[in-house]
Amino acid sequence: MTMRRFIEEMREQGLVDEIDEPVSTRFEAAQMAARTDRILFFRDCGGQEVVMNLTASRANLAAALGAGETDLIKRLAGASYDGRLKTMGRLDMRPVDLSEIPVMTFFPKDGGPYITAGIVFSCSGEVENASIHRMMVIGKDRVAARLVEGRHTDVMHREALARGERLPVAVVIGTHPAVTFASCTRVPEGKELTFAAELMGGELQVWECGNGVLVPDAEIVLEGYIGTERAEEGPFVDITGTYDFERVQPVIEFTGMHIDPGAIYHSILPGGNEHKLLMGVPYEPRIYTAVAGVTSVRNVVLTTGGCGYLHAVVQIRKNTQGDGKNAIMAAFAAHTSLKHVVVVDEDIDPFDMEDVEYAIATRVRGDRDLMVITGVRGSSLDPSRKGDGTNVKIGVDATMVLGEEEKFVRARWDT
Repeated sequence: MTMRRFIEEMREQGLVDEIDEPVSTRFEAAQMAARTDRILFFRDCGGQEVVMNLTASRANLAAALGAGETDLIKRLAGASYDGRLKTMGRLDMRPVDLSEIPVMTFFPKDGGPYITAGIVFSCSGEVENASIHRMMVIGKDRVAARLVEGRHTDVMHREALARGERLPVAVVIGTHPAVTFASCTRVPEGKELTFAAELMGGELQVWECGNGVLVPDAEIVLEGYIGTERAEEGPFVDITGTYDFERVQPVIEFTGMHIDPGAIYHSILPGGNEHKLLMGVPYEPRIYTAVAGVTSVRNVVLTTGGCGYLHAVVQIRKNTQGDGKNAIMAAFAAHTSLKHVVVVDEDIDPFDMEDVEYAIATRVRGDRDLMVITGVRGSSLDPSRKGDGTNVKIGVDATMVLGEEEKFVRARWDT
C-alpha cells in the first residue's frame, strides 16, 4: 500500500477536493488547507502535484490505520510492533537539487521554506529509527533540522559524533499515512517500521539507500548525513499556532535523491489539524493504558481545540468514588505535556465537546472536583509556561457521584 493508493481510495469515496488552477507554494496553498479538513490535491502547486490535509480528520486517520474512528485507540493500545519487513533492493539515486521539490513557505514570519512531512530515517549500528522533524531548506542540498534534545535522533547523532562519524539518514516524503503515524509514535527502540508493517496488515516493503538506511515506498527519498555543521533554524509555527523561536540546529547534507516519475509531494500545514492529530493521537493509547491501570477506561481523546496535545478527555466507568481523580493523575503521568484533563462518564461522548461541556456544567463542583497541580513540567510548546519550563495543570472530575446517578439521568425519547 502506498500514499498514491490511499489517495485514490479517498478519492473513490468523494473525500478529495481536486484543485486544477495553479497555486503558489508561498502562503496560498497553506491558506487553502487552513480553511478545510478535506484532502486537497493540487494539480499545479509550484508546477507539481501536491497533497495536503491527508489525515486532517480523525476519520481519515482511522481509515489509513485500518480501524474504526471510535475503536481506534483500543486497537493502538494493543499493538505488538511485530510486523515484517521485506527488503526489495537498493534505490537508484541521482544528484540532489531541492529546488525540484515544491517546498512551501506557510506563514509570513517563517524562517524559510519548510519540509513538514519528511520522515527522517536514521541508522546507527543495528539500531534503526524514524521520526518527523521540521526541516528548513538552506541550500540546494542542505536543510536545518529541528532535533529535539534528548529524542532518539538527537541521541543517535551525538553518539555518532562521539565516534568521529556522521549519522547516516534518509528523508522520505510521500509515504503511506500509516508509516507517517508510526514515525510519530513512541515505540520500543527501533520498532517504527515494524509497527508500520503491523498497521498495514503485517508486512511492509523497504528499500536500502546507498548509506545503508532502510526506507519504505515513498514518492521522494533524500539520502545523506548529519555531521558537525549547524545553522540557524526558525521561526516556525507549531501546534499552538504561535511562532516557535529561532535556534541553531544540525544540518542534514543530502548526497542523493530518488524521485518517482510524477511524484506527489506531501505537505503538512503547521498548526493545522493534520499536524495536531499526528502529534496527539499517538499519545492517546499511552493514556488509555495508564488509566486502565487504575479504573475501567472506555476512551481517550486529545482534542483539536487543545492543540491536539494539551487537552485530554478521558471516558471511564467508575468503580469507586475516587476513580475520576486517579484517572486524572494517570493521564498526567502518561503524557507529561498535558495541561488540562477532563474525566467523564460512559454516557458522555468524549468526541463531542458540547457533551463534555454539559458534563462540566452539571456534574462538577469546584470545591470538590478540581485538581490543581502547580510547579510541574509543562509542554515546551505552550506559550503560557514559565521561563523555567514549569506550568500549572488542572484536572476536572466531571463524573457523577456514585450512588447518586438517578439525579443525573437525562430525559430521552428512546428510553
